[in-house]
Amino acid sequence: MYLGIDLGTSEIKLLLLDAQQRIVATTGEALTLSRPQPRWSEQHPLQWWTATDAAMQALAASHPAAMAEVRAIGLSGQMHGAVLLDEADQVLRPAILWNDGRASAECAELETACPDLHAIAGNLAMPGFTAPKLLWVRKHEPELFARVAKVLLPKDWLRLQLTGEAISDLSDAAGTLWLDVAQRRWSPELLAATGLTEAQMPALAEGSAVAGHLLPALAARWGLKRGENGGLPIAGGGGDNAASAVGIGAVQPNQGFVSLGTSGVIFLTNDRFRPNPASAVHAFCHALPATWHQMSVMLSAASALRWVRELTGLASEAELVAQVAALSPAERDAAPLFLPYLSGERTPHNDANAQGVLFGLTGSHSAFHLGYAVMEGVGFGLLDGWRALGAAPGAVKALSLVGGGARSPEWAQLLASTLGVALHTHQGGEAGGALGAARLAWLADLSPALNADGSLPRTLLAEVCPAPPLARRFEPDAAEAAYLAPRQARWAQLYPRLRDLFPAG
Repeated sequence: MYLGIDLGTSEIKLLLLDAQQRIVATTGEALTLSRPQPRWSEQHPLQWWTATDAAMQALAASHPAAMAEVRAIGLSGQMHGAVLLDEADQVLRPAILWNDGRASAECAELETACPDLHAIAGNLAMPGFTAPKLLWVRKHEPELFARVAKVLLPKDWLRLQLTGEAISDLSDAAGTLWLDVAQRRWSPELLAATGLTEAQMPALAEGSAVAGHLLPALAARWGLKRGENGGLPIAGGGGDNAASAVGIGAVQPNQGFVSLGTSGVIFLTNDRFRPNPASAVHAFCHALPATWHQMSVMLSAASALRWVRELTGLASEAELVAQVAALSPAERDAAPLFLPYLSGERTPHNDANAQGVLFGLTGSHSAFHLGYAVMEGVGFGLLDGWRALGAAPGAVKALSLVGGGARSPEWAQLLASTLGVALHTHQGGEAGGALGAARLAWLADLSPALNADGSLPRTLLAEVCPAPPLARRFEPDAAEAAYLAPRQARWAQLYPRLRDLFPAG
């Protein structure tokens, strides 16, 4: 039995997985955000610990036999957050989260101070990353900055409470802008650019390796075995997207997924470091050794459909999608075009000032025309990101589709035809990072011998990290793709023509 702990922004989720890949139990505890000022987003780490303890006690009460059989624990978590500790490991201030936007000016300062940033970190400096947050603290809270003895990512602060050790995995560390992503080690140059040293960083471990052992008192509290050789092992784990990829089975080169949630992500596994910062592609270490991944990110996806549903007063997104599905080809062709930049945009434009646009509105348009325009526009935005990833034609046979938008077969088919790639939905695909964390715990428990290149054996990955059972396949439709092509060509002209008209933030 393996236990996955996923520390999200709105919930901490726990999952028990048995050796037959069956999810035995899940539970969760809600978390709340604090926004003390515009663009700020914070949480106090003590809230994470309280929620973790409550969830662990709930599992211990509902599934005591399964908890007693747990062999290892894995961690997944929200990326990029900054938890600042003093010499006594006490939290100095609320954690600054991934969706905090206060450090825009510091991003420009970091790029100026470190001209090799893109080559080393593989990413642009963006406010969501950890390093600009520390520059902001150094500038605006200098006395507190002087007391910083350790900087941890959210899930790794949880690890500290669980094990007493400060350790991070490489996939999460890659999202700090302090990691040499190709070499999989901290970069002294990038750390120095923010006034920090490697001594203030956690140790590094692969996501599938043992990275600490559970304290005996906690094992007793939660009905877990003490474990052998110093306690129950805890895997390095992964950042939320990398752990979700392990959970969905995207562990070999050219495997990946499309996440159609509040934001939109295309994740693609690579066997080497493939940065493309010029197009705002994220290039990170995967949660598996000798493996990397790329991500394209758009900031508004399924949330844009919710926006138009609320705008038009319809009862649900399902009702809106059903009416969109009933539109004839001629009615779809008459729909306006939609730029889905309701919260700015990341890949490929990296433009926080980009705004949403409905282009071509007339008095004859209905709520359902707008719904189609949004679904199509999100698809075109994802296509921008897919092209930025630069996958070789035909190399990717299919992508998994996850997130709330994956519940719509109509949207899934539209996306498959837009991207030109088959999309697969899976039973239990919503387990995400918690399932991936449990699988990483499984790998850590096995402690397998690595291949000569440092990677895990493919047969082992296929056994421990398969795709969950298939629910539905959506193949690209040639006729639909031909219909979409001229609309996408017109759509692609809108952003460059309107970019200079968007107000500066």
